[in-house]
Amino acid sequence: MKQKINDILKGKFLVDEESFRNWRMIIFLSVLALVMIASSHRADEKVHEIARLKTDVQELRSEYVAARLELRKLKMLSTVTSKIEPKGIVPSEAPPKKIKVKSNKTE
Repeated sequence: MKQKINDILKGKFLVDEESFRNWRMIIFLSVLALVMIASSHRADEKVHEIARLKTDVQELRSEYVAARLELRKLKMLSTVTSKIEPKGIVPSEAPPKKIKVKSNKTE
């Protein structure tokens, strides 16, 4: 038992006559570890990208709400009349009338 542990610590299993089988396993485990590391890095990058996109969406949503409120304020009658009064244009006192046109179809 003690001899086997010493052989493992000294690395004799790598230079033994049956070492080809051991090297295949070591190379396989190394490649597997590299694939796992690459996969975890890619997953971390995606998590960071998702967090960045969420903050971008929140910023754009707040910008949209602010622009919508500004538009609503600009469309109000009082705002429009205050902007056009210096040009000498005033709103009409009489409400608009609907004009109906009758068409004469001749066949």
